[in-house]
Amino acid sequence: MSKKIIIVFGDPNSINSEIIFKSWKKLSFNIKKKIYLISNFELLKKQFKKLKYKMKLKKVKDLSEKVRGNELKIIDIDLNFSDPFKVAEKSASTFVINSLNLAHKLALTKDVCGIINCPINKKLLKRNNIGVTEFLAKKCKISNESEVMLIHNDKFSVTPITTHIDVNNISKRLSSSILFKKIKTINNWFVNKKNIKPKIGVLGLNPHNAELKARSEEKKIIIPTLKKLRKLNFKVDGPLVADTIFIKDYKKYNVIVGMYHDQVLIPFKTLFKFDAINITLGLRYLRVSPDHGTASNLIGRKTANYHSLKRCIEFINKFGK
Repeated sequence: MSKKIIIVFGDPNSINSEIIFKSWKKLSFNIKKKIYLISNFELLKKQFKKLKYKMKLKKVKDLSEKVRGNELKIIDIDLNFSDPFKVAEKSASTFVINSLNLAHKLALTKDVCGIINCPINKKLLKRNNIGVTEFLAKKCKISNESEVMLIHNDKFSVTPITTHIDVNNISKRLSSSILFKKIKTINNWFVNKKNIKPKIGVLGLNPHNAELKARSEEKKIIIPTLKKLRKLNFKVDGPLVADTIFIKDYKKYNVIVGMYHDQVLIPFKTLFKFDAINITLGLRYLRVSPDHGTASNLIGRKTANYHSLKRCIEFINKFGK
């Protein structure tokens, strides 16, 4: 029996209904029949009506309920709302957290190949500086040292060692242990899923690598860790200079590892735009999401780019457990 693909609708105040509709229209029948969407049935129906989208929806109780492949199967989550595109923050937060909790529970079963969450405003998770990556890592009882955010396409990938934290806390969160474990997780994923031993470039933290001063993070943390990894036959280079690597030399690597979120995500998105998905490595299941936000400013305009979500679905169909 084909394993199921779980999609979490995500933030109700978003372009998510639009990218779901557009992606669905481009998917093959064989993929459609695997998909179960965790959402609120009435919300999606009313958002589609406002957008003038026509699509067959079917409310189901669980993954055992089968319907025709051209009907989008909805596992219904309670949500209080009056305007389908202006859901109150408290209701939206409860809806998102309940949806993620159910997705996590289903993903642990043998019937599911992985989960995709559509974009979510982090404030709905009710904690500062936590995204879905960290939320699911905690659910899986995975430490910060083991989970990895990999922004990925078929040509190239990047990873930030620290994710959703303020810039003034980055240095405090870096350690040899965290760097070692995350690079090991990246390497193992490429070996196991892509059947390649990746070439990994690691950036320094400071401008010009702090000119390798004795008290710099480069000298105290990054260089010793890379030496340790090389002794274990990891293909790692660094510390590389962040302000020039993305001109052309990034092409030498499968992955560039940066020390913080924007250090690698800004150049990646400049180069590849919507050709990317966000993968969380190190969880007890495969989780991916589109590499963009809720784009609430685009609601109702019907101009949202759906390609990242479509790639998520195709990726998880290919590489899910």
